[in-house]
Amino acid sequence: MAGAGTREFKRRIRSVKNTQQITKAMKMVSAAKLRRAQEAAEASRPYTETLQGTLARLAGVAYDVKHPLLEKREDVRKIGYVVITADRGLCGGYNSNLIKAAATAIEEDTRKLENGMVAVGRKARDFYRKRGGLDAEFVNLGDKISYADAREIGQYIMNAYENEELDEVYVVYAKFINVLRQVPTVVKLLPIETPTAEQTEGQRVIDYIYEPSAEEILLTLLPRYVGSLIYNAMLEGKASEHGARMTAMGNATENAGEIIDNLTLAMNKARQAAITDEILDIVGGAEALNKGGK
Repeated sequence: MAGAGTREFKRRIRSVKNTQQITKAMKMVSAAKLRRAQEAAEASRPYTETLQGTLARLAGVAYDVKHPLLEKREDVRKIGYVVITADRGLCGGYNSNLIKAAATAIEEDTRKLENGMVAVGRKARDFYRKRGGLDAEFVNLGDKISYADAREIGQYIMNAYENEELDEVYVVYAKFINVLRQVPTVVKLLPIETPTAEQTEGQRVIDYIYEPSAEEILLTLLPRYVGSLIYNAMLEGKASEHGARMTAMGNATENAGEIIDNLTLAMNKARQAAITDEILDIVGGAEALNKGGK
């Protein structure tokens, strides 16, 4: 029985070591992918911020521009949420935190209106498909985020908004802070909010000449703004995903090491106990033989 117990410990240690090798390899892969994803996310931030500033500046000199994406509807019936998650798991609470952030945003909306979910990533798709209410899905986009994918998602959202299928749209994504911190963020996407004349009064500095006109440039930039905002959110989400997976796999590797140490200690104790029992059996047998001989 002692031999069987030792073999069981060895089998479990071997199994944990195999798992440890997998988690260690996944951590290294995520670390390599994180560097590229982080650089892409950080590179997109200045463009998005500059585009937001440009829109605000254009809106400051073109108050009367009419565009479907600027239309604020008084009778809001359905609110859309674009939830950006990963296609895969093994990244800690990354996916569940994003789904929870979307659920919190819905609960905190006192209007209690109908909600339409747009899932970006298989984890969001699987979650909302089971519960119903899934309007659209965009999955298997890969680790290399493409602006064409973001533009496709943006086009679907703009069409749904212009056709009055959605009256407000929010995007839910994880903003990358560092490897250990990814903040679930909810941002209003549509209608696009621009400063009013009252808000910009006293701040208007006309230092640009717009050609052909501020109105035409604003109308051209509005659709691009939606695509760029989604693109930036997807890049932030991908960097956050790799950061969360690297942290989770690092913790799993360390935990596997602790389990191996504990199993090794328990196996050694069991082996020592088995050896002690055998020695006692031998000594007892020898004493019995000695007594019998006398």
